[in-house]
Amino acid sequence: MMLEINSDYPQPHQISRIVESLKDGKVIAYPTDTTYGIGCSIFCKKSIERIYQMKQRDRRKPFSVICSSLSEISHYAKVSNSAFKIIKRHLPGPYTFVFEATREVPDLLLTRQKTVGIRIPDNRICRDLVSALGNPIITTSANISGEEPEGDPRNIADTFGNQLDFVIDGGILTTDVSSVVSLIGATPEILRVGLGDVSWCGK
Repeated sequence: MMLEINSDYPQPHQISRIVESLKDGKVIAYPTDTTYGIGCSIFCKKSIERIYQMKQRDRRKPFSVICSSLSEISHYAKVSNSAFKIIKRHLPGPYTFVFEATREVPDLLLTRQKTVGIRIPDNRICRDLVSALGNPIITTSANISGEEPEGDPRNIADTFGNQLDFVIDGGILTTDVSSVVSLIGATPEILRVGLGDVSWCGK
């Protein structure tokens, strides 16, 4: 189902409608500050497995998660003082930061090294969803694995059909992805260059 939500002033009743669906294990497509993402609650294992299937994604590649605030990140990731200063400076924004995970992160979302990628996009819709839900949602680009990301919600609906319970229409977006930076070591490590500027890494 296509559902239009105002990106600047998300309608509370529409947010509540999507949140209830997430609590029921539904899978949605939603806008971020880069391209569209596909997600569900991080605590719904069946829905996470469903997203792996619909994207035809390698099970050895865990999904990242979206948090609504810096304080929520510290609940799911081990954040050093220096790392906190970095994320405070760059979030919300088009970055995925990789941390050592806490025990709160479901095993299905952990890498072999027990790390997790975390985002806070500069997009009111997805932040309001996560805040109202009370826990993170997973995030992965809205495309079949190996294909280009998709910035048009109608094309996403055409590609996945009834595999998605809701497609949130937040307008046409870029097809860029987030920059991925590991904050596990003493120095930030660039893992992927995307929309977010990474010229500050190593400084």
